[in-house]
Amino acid sequence: MKHALLLALSITLVALPALAQPRFSCVGAEKLEDDVFSIAFPRGSATITEAARSPLAAAIEAALAAPERNICILGHAGQEGGATTSIQLAAQRARTVSNALAEHGIGAERLRAEARSAQYSPTVRAAEPPSRTVTIVLMPAP
Repeated sequence: MKHALLLALSITLVALPALAQPRFSCVGAEKLEDDVFSIAFPRGSATITEAARSPLAAAIEAALAAPERNICILGHAGQEGGATTSIQLAAQRARTVSNALAEHGIGAERLRAEARSAQYSPTVRAAEPPSRTVTIVLMPAP
């Protein structure tokens, strides 16, 4: 009985959405081509480097100029450890960029950070291998 209750509770918790995430979808964001910014990260790191400051500044400027648009922050990590480690690194990278955007006055209600597997990474636009990037996508206005 106790085991069944714990199992039901764990299933319920898994089904709940993340509390801090806004209620808009980033489905299809990786297919958009306008207002997309790529932030490169060194292998195994979630720290924003000096080289990433320019595209990050451009994304911040675009986001501040269009306050009606939501922003998807898609973290990517390829073969940088096991599958669990890679997805955790992708999530950490997305959070780092989301926090940087928020620190520059972009409301948290507009930001949705997600970890994506490498197969969803943009391959043409990224200067770095797509498995080591965060893609910032300004979604079309509602």
